[in-house]
Amino acid sequence: MSEEKKNVQQINIELDEKVSAGEYANFVVVTHSPAEFVMDFTRILPGVPKAKVHSRIIMAPQHAKAYLTALADNIKKFEAKHGEIKMPNRDEGFSSFGVKPPKENLPN
Repeated sequence: MSEEKKNVQQINIELDEKVSAGEYANFVVVTHSPAEFVMDFTRILPGVPKAKVHSRIIMAPQHAKAYLTALADNIKKFEAKHGEIKMPNRDEGFSSFGVKPPKENLPN
């Protein structure tokens, strides 16, 4: 058995009933400082000029990068099974579906 296999710790993750229902988000604002990444998840609704942050996730840079890797891997697997995920306005660059966060004050 390799040294790497011996040092792997198993973690039991508990998911309570309230959290297991999930929280729908169709928009996320990502900001960072030297110490952390902050992701504010919200829902943008047609005709509603204001959106409430429903969940804020704060991660150390190393955890954010591990999350990015895990998300990229899952997107690759999803697209292999279901086909490419099409993005709107691809030629113009990703525009968050036509919604932009305020430039002056992000909710940090």
